[in-house]
Amino acid sequence: PHSSSGTPAPGPSGAALIAEKVKLLPDSPGVYRMYDAKGELLYVGKARSLKKRVASYTKLAGHSNRIARMIATTAQMEFISTATETDALLLEANLIKRLKPRYNVLMRDDKSFPYILLTGDHPFPQVVKHRGSRARPGDYFGPFASAGAVTATLNALQKAFLLRSCSDSVFESRTRPCLLFQIKRCSAPCTGEIDEAGYAELLSEARAFLKGRSRKTQQQLAALMDQASADLDFERAAIYRDRIRALTQIQQHQGINPQTVAEADVFAAWSEGGQTCVQVFFFRAGQNWGNRAYFPRHDKELSIEEVLDAFLAQFYEDRPPPRMVLLSHEVPGKALLAEALTIRGGRKVAVGVPRRGEKRELIDHALTNAREALGRRLAESSTQRKLLEGVAEAFGLEQPPSRIEVYDNSHISGTKPVGGMIVAGPEGFMKNQYRKFNIKGENIEPGDDYAMMREVLTRRFTRLIKESGTTPDGGSQWPDLILIDGGAG
Repeated sequence: PHSSSGTPAPGPSGAALIAEKVKLLPDSPGVYRMYDAKGELLYVGKARSLKKRVASYTKLAGHSNRIARMIATTAQMEFISTATETDALLLEANLIKRLKPRYNVLMRDDKSFPYILLTGDHPFPQVVKHRGSRARPGDYFGPFASAGAVTATLNALQKAFLLRSCSDSVFESRTRPCLLFQIKRCSAPCTGEIDEAGYAELLSEARAFLKGRSRKTQQQLAALMDQASADLDFERAAIYRDRIRALTQIQQHQGINPQTVAEADVFAAWSEGGQTCVQVFFFRAGQNWGNRAYFPRHDKELSIEEVLDAFLAQFYEDRPPPRMVLLSHEVPGKALLAEALTIRGGRKVAVGVPRRGEKRELIDHALTNAREALGRRLAESSTQRKLLEGVAEAFGLEQPPSRIEVYDNSHISGTKPVGGMIVAGPEGFMKNQYRKFNIKGENIEPGDDYAMMREVLTRRFTRLIKESGTTPDGGSQWPDLILIDGGAG
């Protein structure tokens, strides 16, 4: 039965609907999706047995308040059978990341990680920062936790190995060495200051260093420096000295460089105040290539193990796994995760929770970082909450705004007009929600700010109404407050 408003009646109606679905389900692996009466996706889940898993939702008793609410509002379900439970896990992670259901644990920051690329399609390969697909031939090293970590390593690599960073078109057009050659950060193959064999040797040294053979590389450079000094070629000896210093700088910047862990991702989760921080450290070739803090969206009733378990599946949905994944907590799906990562990576991937030794030290270090990062976030959230309370008071709002949209226009002497929207909320600026509008109106006079703003707002809210209806019931994309930076027009 349904209520007169067309939405599911509270309580048993959702469970009764689910019970009807169970009768038709197979006792085999798959993925299920739960929707409310408006067609909004509530939850995506996986199961070893669809029949048994979905049957667990047919009674409200024994569930947390969160799950009970979800069951009560379920008005429709969809199912996909898979060959194995591992396939179900991979599909579930893909759907969660793409569809962002209301009741699932969600990664907030899903930017791809940068890599260092030694290109393989030129006689004198360049060293560059790379993000995205690996379509270009060459050797990829990463992932690095941030663009800053890559930039710092690239700068040191240029000093240590004198590899070019210019584009192929710039390389072909040079007639004399650029500034980087003058400051000893490039060997200038573009103008023949080094031949192909000499450059290949530099490239081999850089590749060896990035693969973890840094000590051997430094020893080789030290021997060359000593030989140059013995030959009284002090200028060449100084070049080797500077290259050794650059390699040392990379290692100092990396901080922790474990002796027994060559390739691993280290995950540590810390919960406090209803929020969780998952800190991830990347170790490749025995080197620390940075860390990143994530703050997944989740229900406060979930345990830290459940949050970490859900986070891991989404994290590796579109990323190649390392040979080893180290965790701070035992997660319910550890064995299934290891199997899925092994399939995705095409090689055995070990997933473990270390109790002692150097691996445990890495976990403890990551836990410290997770705790501190969450502490900072909670403090920032408190400050942000007070600011939003002040905004509500200033504008006479009933409650602090959850979403503020700010609009402005710009143009160059009346040409190339654009509009911009930035978004802020309880957790600060929401950069993934920012939008730029290219003004398309043919009848807009140059510099007419009112007409430009009219077009921007019309386009923005026409699309919003089309996507979520005319009322903001549960629609997180509807702003509580709009600020327009205007003037005389």
